[in-house]
Amino acid sequence: MTHPCDEPVTQLHVKPGMTVNELVRAMGEAGAYNGGSLSRAADIYEQMLRNPETTKFFGLAGAMVPAGMGGIVSDLIRSKHIDVLVSTGANLTHDIIEAIGCRHFHGTAFCNDIELRHDEINRIYDVYLPNEAFEHFEEFMQGVFGELEPGSTISISGLLKHIGNNAKSGILHTAARNNIPVYCPAVQDSMIGLQYWLFSQTNKVTVDAFADMPALMDLCFTVKKAGAMLVGGGVPKNFILQSMLMTPNGFSYAIQLTGDRPDLGGLSGATLDEARSWGKITEEAQAVTVYGDATITLPVLVAAVMERLHHG
Repeated sequence: MTHPCDEPVTQLHVKPGMTVNELVRAMGEAGAYNGGSLSRAADIYEQMLRNPETTKFFGLAGAMVPAGMGGIVSDLIRSKHIDVLVSTGANLTHDIIEAIGCRHFHGTAFCNDIELRHDEINRIYDVYLPNEAFEHFEEFMQGVFGELEPGSTISISGLLKHIGNNAKSGILHTAARNNIPVYCPAVQDSMIGLQYWLFSQTNKVTVDAFADMPALMDLCFTVKKAGAMLVGGGVPKNFILQSMLMTPNGFSYAIQLTGDRPDLGGLSGATLDEARSWGKITEEAQAVTVYGDATITLPVLVAAVMERLHHG
């Protein structure tokens, strides 16, 4: 039987020329707080990506694309490290905005928002997005929607694939090219939804919100193993985890990067252990939550694991 004090904390020494993976491993040897959790997440994520039997789900919530994190998601899709992507509509909206040549800009959180309103600049904490971008977005979206067959019915993932086929870069473009399904169950809660509503006023194309469920459930029933990388919480987190509820399966690997507290009862802060009580995550699953800003934890985690995979 192991004694609780058998594993001492190793003092972390940062050295010139350290790689990201070397730093993350050293954080694991120190082993405390969220540095230790991040190292544990890298170990789990590495196993998840190395296991050829694992179907890899990725949940994307929070304003990650405006913060420059969309490129990581595109790269993971391109490298076949994502089999199913579930995102908020907002992230996909900003992904499209970047894909059509518009940009987000560095700003500041300490500003006069009324002046920004008068200057037609929208703020996402310390990121700025001019209204002009949404004018180009509307023109692009109405043109893309206009290519849909009148009187037809399309799923949300089908609609997003259609958009991706018309984009020249970004998450939706990369997913469409690699035939990776993108689910966005709350697409109405975004500028994509508002643009589709505008299109629907003069055009008859039905978006079936339930049409994605058969393919998703078929996948969940037949997976050998399932792994989930959850950036933030909200609808993407719940949509991914609940997909196993109707099946005898559960997630064998789960990583959550969040800044939300569990003690307030909200889904975004709910622990992965809580998900075991529902059967969403298996009893023996390897799971860890890393608390912190995902614009820090996501790139460090991915960089460390990509380094491991690259070097065998």
